[in-house]
Amino acid sequence: MLPPVALLPCSLKEPPLMKGCWEPNLKLREAQRIFEDQIIGPESITNIGEVFFSGTADGKIVKLIGRRIHTVTRLGKPPCGSREEESSCGRPLGLRVGPNGTLFVADAYLGVFQVNPTTGEVTRLVAGGQVVAGRQLSFINDVAVTQDGKKLYFTDSSSRWQRRDYLNLIMEATADGRVLELDMETRDVTVVMENLRFPNGIQLLPDEESVLVAETTMARIRRVHVAGLNKGGMDTFMDNLPGFPDNIRPSSSGGYWVAMSSVRPNPGFSMLDFLSQRPWIKKLIFKLFSQEVLMKFIPRYSLVAELHDGGVCTRSFHDPNGLVAAYVSEVHEHDGNLYLGSFRSPYIAKLKI
Repeated sequence: MLPPVALLPCSLKEPPLMKGCWEPNLKLREAQRIFEDQIIGPESITNIGEVFFSGTADGKIVKLIGRRIHTVTRLGKPPCGSREEESSCGRPLGLRVGPNGTLFVADAYLGVFQVNPTTGEVTRLVAGGQVVAGRQLSFINDVAVTQDGKKLYFTDSSSRWQRRDYLNLIMEATADGRVLELDMETRDVTVVMENLRFPNGIQLLPDEESVLVAETTMARIRRVHVAGLNKGGMDTFMDNLPGFPDNIRPSSSGGYWVAMSSVRPNPGFSMLDFLSQRPWIKKLIFKLFSQEVLMKFIPRYSLVAELHDGGVCTRSFHDPNGLVAAYVSEVHEHDGNLYLGSFRSPYIAKLKI
């Protein structure tokens, strides 16, 4: 049984004007689709040398060499494909390369894993569904690892909703998400920050004393202090984005790439902003429509932006209507190219910059 949706008002500021750095363009339409119809939902992408890795909607961790796809391992068990099967099939989301060349994987349902990219050997570090500080890990989302490999930080987007019900989480806008720390030596898991609304992508800052966290429902990026004098504190890195942020990854110029698969157009109309103030309309929509139908209410508009310290946008690339790159979830920069992950498209989009 799913919990009832608690429809509370959630206040967003008026979206910023789409001008200056946010001026709409068609840059993402210059991307080429690679591995089209061979890979479904490559949410997160990383690389070791010229070998790329991703996790897919059918529960696999894959390596991409040249034009070929090889399965490294499968975290869950088939069958896969339906909403009901997703929790046992697994859904790998955030992916990182650790200091010793192993992969760290955040699976929405099954937990946090270390995977040997050569042998496919899997070690579970954190179990999905386990109770930490009185609440279940229900929607593990993204992961970041320190340079010495001793600490691992990950987001749990909600203790109420699973990934397959993420639209409920967006609509409900509950503040039940957390940032957690795993001590790799003791295997202890502790809560670093709680009461976040859909914490999603996570990225360590160079000094490793804080992490950037995309707070998706609030259209903002938070800086959570995980070490040092300010440990346990939080401030806002960038507020009131023109879209809903997903993963955050470093850019070659010292900034951060942020992917947004849905925007809050200004001038224009944002369905999610409109509904955020009107719980009674949300309630009606939930009664009338399935999640698949609700997806059609959210206009496809892909936006990726490079942000720098002080919450400064330095450049943004757009694909209005998501014609070439749709449902973008991550931007992975490598060797003068951007590789765009997606939580549901059957391809990776590659853009030369």
